Amino acid sequence: MKKGKLILLFTLMTALFLVLGACSNDNTGTTNTNENQDNMNMDSDSQESMDHSDMDMSGSGEVPEGLKVAENPTYQVGSKAIIESDHMEGMKGAEATIVGAYDTTAYAVSYTPTTGGEKVTNHKWVIHEELVDAGEAPLDPGAEVKVNASHMEGMDGATVEIDTAEQTTVYMVDYKSTTTGETVTNHKWVTESELSPVK
Repeated sequence: MKKGKLILLFTLMTALFLVLGACSNDNTGTTNTNENQDNMNMDSDSQESMDHSDMDMSGSGEVPEGLKVAENPTYQVGSKAIIESDHMEGMKGAEATIVGAYDTTAYAVSYTPTTGGEKVTNHKWVIHEELVDAGEAPLDPGAEVKVNASHMEGMDGATVEIDTAEQTTVYMVDYKSTTTGETVTNHKWVTESELSPVK
């Protein structure tokens, strides 16, 4: 009788550990979990204008067709720089490795996600080559055009309104979050004015 109870207890404990283990390992090893994306917050000054909680921190490394590689960028591919922008929590002050440098027009845009939800305002950045049938750059503030980029959920295919336009070098970067320690790869985009030299 005592042996039977022990076997039953052991079986129940084993099943419990298996269930708990499956739950805790659901997203282990990924850099783009929904939980991590939900935890990305802007600083208090920027939260009203930009919500990047659905932003894909890491990217594929693919670039739009026709994007021109910068011939002599301030920050060469493979070099290091400090990120001065705060598009999302853990970005400002992080040391970045430059993955790509491109000459283009970068736009801050506002749009309503195709998936529904609140309007996103002053999203930085969408580049000219990610716009559909946009014609010659730069577009004027107030212009409306469709976007072919998936930086955030509901962005791809959305009609965006141009808030600002800046002719610049944009960079694709890898960096480690200063708040979570998470490695972010192929992040698009950081403009030249948002980087500073490593001291």
